[in-house]
Amino acid sequence: MTGISPPAIELRGISKAFGPVQANKDISIQVRPGTIHGIIGENGAGKSTLMSILYGFYKADKGDIFINGRKTEIHDSQAAIAAGIGMVFQHFKLVENFTVLENVVLGAEDGRLLRPSLAKARRILADLAREYELNVDPDARIDQIGVGMQQRVEILKALYRRADILILDEPTGVLTPAEADHLFRILDNLRAEGKTIILITHKLREIMETTDTVSVMRRGEMTATVKTSETSPDELAELMVGRKVLLQIDKAPAHPGRTVLEVRGLHVRDHQGVERVKGIDLTVRAGEILGIAGVAGNGQSELLEVLGGMRSGAGTVLLNGTALALDGRGADGQARRAAGIAHVPEDRQREGLIMEFHAWENVAFGYHHDPAYQRGLLMDNAALIRDTEAKMKKFDVRPPAPALAARNFSGGNQQKIVVAREIERNPDLLLVGQPTRGVDIGAIEFIHKQIVALRDQGAAILLVSVELDEILSLSDRIAVMFDGRIMGERLPDQTDEQELGLLMAGVSGEAA
Repeated sequence: MTGISPPAIELRGISKAFGPVQANKDISIQVRPGTIHGIIGENGAGKSTLMSILYGFYKADKGDIFINGRKTEIHDSQAAIAAGIGMVFQHFKLVENFTVLENVVLGAEDGRLLRPSLAKARRILADLAREYELNVDPDARIDQIGVGMQQRVEILKALYRRADILILDEPTGVLTPAEADHLFRILDNLRAEGKTIILITHKLREIMETTDTVSVMRRGEMTATVKTSETSPDELAELMVGRKVLLQIDKAPAHPGRTVLEVRGLHVRDHQGVERVKGIDLTVRAGEILGIAGVAGNGQSELLEVLGGMRSGAGTVLLNGTALALDGRGADGQARRAAGIAHVPEDRQREGLIMEFHAWENVAFGYHHDPAYQRGLLMDNAALIRDTEAKMKKFDVRPPAPALAARNFSGGNQQKIVVAREIERNPDLLLVGQPTRGVDIGAIEFIHKQIVALRDQGAAILLVSVELDEILSLSDRIAVMFDGRIMGERLPDQTDEQELGLLMAGVSGEAA
């Protein structure tokens, strides 16, 4: 039919395997120009592989790519950029000690002399900032601006390279609600100017509010593509997982008991001597979940690390009325575990698992002195494997293979291994950081249920999450951290995302 423009992107029969694992299987998809197209799916569904093929990181085993109706060979990222494709990664690709301007120009210089390239880029950035609400100081260093601004720089980099198609991978994971709202206004402006946007996110609300069309992937295949206006979060969740999913946590009211954790005047400095936690006080009681909300980088990580024995601090921390050591002489993870503290760290791959070790070895990680795992002077590997099999069955780890290396599990199943290891110790206090980061919706539902079950058994739980939905639905009390301080404390049924977002941005409790 004449008069109808071809798809901005069309993938036909894309397949990609890594050894015996079929990551993408005969995927076909069309993305209309000037639209925001969402792609959702469980961990391991093949979303990232598909986008990596489109951006030239991987080459498909078979299938074709068409850009604006023309068959296009994308053998690397430079070919993708030449085809008008830009990608904003979940973890930004910026040089921190470079300025905004230098990062934008890097790799796109006009010649051997840098000065003319910078002058040209400054003019173009000013035009882009006006056109798309992408205001950012071109002379600011990356390490001196917030994550919201850094994300704008990534978008500017793509637009400077004349991208007409933008791929955004989990773009709001490190943003405040206000920053996320501004990002979506930017995306609206880009769409209005005819840009085509692919949005990869696990947040169904963002899909519903932002996209025109949404495609669902499951187990390497494309299972559905629907108009966003003609679907619902419940339907999308079911398409992703293959069964009905409980989107809201079903939990009874908390019945808090004795004080398990008491923190008084806690100060923490980082390795450069910068104060990250600035004299905070908090308590957590048995049978309750205290949620710590805040944008990443405001002291929550350092708080968890001190409580978990991974970092030194100054102040007073009492566990069941007994003071815990906060310096290097007595503060370590082993001592914390012996005292009754379990810890699900924020970064499962760097701090929660040894990626090259077997699953059964990781289940013993930190608990290898447990008498149940000992046989004389040696570890009882057979007992450990049996224990791992039982945990894998209870926590639905797939595949249920104790001998498989941790790196061979999907992110969601890696997280289940860590959660199973810590929760099954029946701790007095559970420290849990970003429990569902990068985890698909089915695993989110399961992990949330396990955390609530532990609360109902009488454990005290300190939860740190950048996901406000998670904080509001899981917590019995909410404290908000900004710049190393507690900005305020709220009850979930007496606050909302707008108020919490203001506190996260440093607005005082009274003003919020």
